[in-house]
Amino acid sequence: MGRGRVELKRIENKINRQVTFAKRRNGLLKKAYELSVLCDAEVALIIFSNRGKLYEFCSSPSIMKTLERYHRCSFGALEANRPPIETQQSTYHEYLRLKTAVELLQRSQRNLLGEDLDPLSTKELEQLEHQLETSLKHVRSTKTQCMVDQLSDLQKREQVLLELNKGLRQKLDESNIAHQVPPHRLAWEAASAGQNITYNRYPVQSQGFFQPLSGGNPILQIGYNPMGSEEAHIPVHAQNVTGFIPGWML
Repeated sequence: MGRGRVELKRIENKINRQVTFAKRRNGLLKKAYELSVLCDAEVALIIFSNRGKLYEFCSSPSIMKTLERYHRCSFGALEANRPPIETQQSTYHEYLRLKTAVELLQRSQRNLLGEDLDPLSTKELEQLEHQLETSLKHVRSTKTQCMVDQLSDLQKREQVLLELNKGLRQKLDESNIAHQVPPHRLAWEAASAGQNITYNRYPVQSQGFFQPLSGGNPILQIGYNPMGSEEAHIPVHAQNVTGFIPGWML
């Protein structure tokens, strides 16, 4: 039958308490020794009884070296992160200086806006007025320069657009000239479409254009054919397109 679980609480019996302390103390020291030997660890154990008696074990030659090592590992990082007193004071003075500078800038900004002017003296008001005039001149100069730059930019853009417009107009004129139809082609297309073309008609030469030769020799009068008045009026449609037909060819 195994041992039952012991309830962890203070042993009221003084003799039993001393016996239990001696047994468990020896077992704890034994465990510490075994741990240092088996695992090659640096172990230090300190025990104080209820009467104040010291029991200790240390795997190293001196327990003080182990305690110093523990102190460096436990409290060294905290002391390294803790700033010294001089640094704290310097930081506090820097905070006060920056706070004063911020308050001064805020008061100056309010004065520039026309607020809190009552505490200012006449000299301070004159300095504030001079500062405002200087700032106003600077703002106006910057504004004028900005407007001049914008105007110059717009003029350059206008020149570019004019050049582009000129080039497009020239291309349009060249395209119109290339697609323009010659006059003789227009006349030919009009004739093909069945339109009437008006030609110049010349009047028929009268009989007086050819005069009979004197002497009445018929041989010498070849080509002369006297016509009556009814033959002189020849219809226009019987003429050539040139409008000129001599009387001897009829």
